Amino acid sequence: MRLLCRRIPEPCRPGHHHRTLVDFAAIKHVRDRGFDHAVEREMLLKPLLQLKNFIKSEPAKSLPLPVISQHKDSLQIPTRPIEFIRKYPSVFEEFHPGGIGIHPHIKLTQQVLDLDAEEQLVYQSESYKQDVADRLVKLVMLARIDKIPLNVLDCIKWDLGLPDDYAKSIVPEFPDYFRVVGSKNSSTRLGPEVALELVCWSDELSVSVMEKKAKSGGKVYEKGKPLSFQMQFSTGFEMDEKVKKWFDEWQKLPYISPYENATHLGSTTDEADKWAAGLLHELLNLFVSKKADKEGLLYVGEWLGIRSLFKRALLNHPGIFYVSGKMGTYTVVLKEGYKRGWLAEKNEIVDIRSRYMHLMHLVPEDRKATTNAPAGSKKEEKKTSKQPGENNKNHEKDASANSKASELDDSVDEDAYDDEDEEDNDEVEDKKHGSGHGNAVIKKGRAGNVRNMDVRGPSRGPRRERSVDRPYRKNVDVRAEDFRRTDTHSNLDTRGAFKGFKKRTSR
Repeated sequence: MRLLCRRIPEPCRPGHHHRTLVDFAAIKHVRDRGFDHAVEREMLLKPLLQLKNFIKSEPAKSLPLPVISQHKDSLQIPTRPIEFIRKYPSVFEEFHPGGIGIHPHIKLTQQVLDLDAEEQLVYQSESYKQDVADRLVKLVMLARIDKIPLNVLDCIKWDLGLPDDYAKSIVPEFPDYFRVVGSKNSSTRLGPEVALELVCWSDELSVSVMEKKAKSGGKVYEKGKPLSFQMQFSTGFEMDEKVKKWFDEWQKLPYISPYENATHLGSTTDEADKWAAGLLHELLNLFVSKKADKEGLLYVGEWLGIRSLFKRALLNHPGIFYVSGKMGTYTVVLKEGYKRGWLAEKNEIVDIRSRYMHLMHLVPEDRKATTNAPAGSKKEEKKTSKQPGENNKNHEKDASANSKASELDDSVDEDAYDDEDEEDNDEVEDKKHGSGHGNAVIKKGRAGNVRNMDVRGPSRGPRRERSVDRPYRKNVDVRAEDFRRTDTHSNLDTRGAFKGFKKRTSR
């Protein structure tokens, strides 16, 4: 039988207990775009990796779409699975096995398989295992009974950077740190009584981040002395003199380590509030991204018996913690863990996740070609996408329309319609050559095709011009011989031509 080496932390010395009279519910919390963007960047990464691991666990390394849809809730996919999958073509590939038109199957691309192989190498490295074991020991030591149920750990294993099989791959390699106890047959209110139990207390690891900073650089720090938290109030945050005075006095209170026993403190005192803020601060520092889902944190607080203290700390200290409400969930961010919206300290797991996020936003080359196609190609795609029957009907309509148009004697109408399409091209050429012809624009179209631009018509849209000009042209009998075509632009009197045109219209 293994002998447990356990030390019960001594309670800190009692002192004067303060009770705040400040109404923190009246304080207006402001949004911070930097932290919101940090939360949003990684929000969809968790369901993507869960789906990736789900597909990889299959022997065929692929899954039919209906099976994925059945596990949508457990995989935490926020939208329809097919929409989520097609959103990331660099990660997931859709195919039909055997070319049969049945439900599509989903497999992983070679890029994500290569990255997954690198991720497994990180999980197998000694540096990663030692780092995650130290964080697990510190987490268990934060508990009052030196153990934590596995179902509670499962709620925060993503934040801790643990693999899915941590109970089999990590725990057995550190028998001097912890062990799994209990049986799945017995159960409690919070779930199965299978827990990770501390084997031996570590004085070296039971030092908080706040105490390490206080001792850094050769500084001397004594337990029980005041320690000030780093405050970062978001832009636009306002507080009155009463609240500012309370913050200053709160910072001067003795700092009680989260690894110490603080059961003697009253739950409504400022000392208990500072201890709970310190415990929450230490817990978020154990997480690889220095942030976590609010419900997961409160679930840990409920098991520790201090859920109400956690909620109070999040409400009272907007300079230490930020609660983001992006994408319909609440995420708690440790402000000092970020610098200009990015993590101040990175590790192996954060680097791998960053590469996954880069792959999520990577667009394959074939899709780039489709996205960057010229505007004119859209019409061609529409034409090619039509069915053969529709094409035949359109050809018949075009042929009948052309035959009717050829029977018309009004050649000016046809010229004017052609000129409307040529007008834009000629003006672009004039602008390129820098030629200024005043208000007259000379065309090289069919015979007798002269238009004076002194008359300002409607907008340049061809549809609008035609709808405005057609009724006018029907009442005008204009013959081609009224307009004299000349070979050179210098001999063409555009004003005279326009006057002749006006005389004809007045009849």
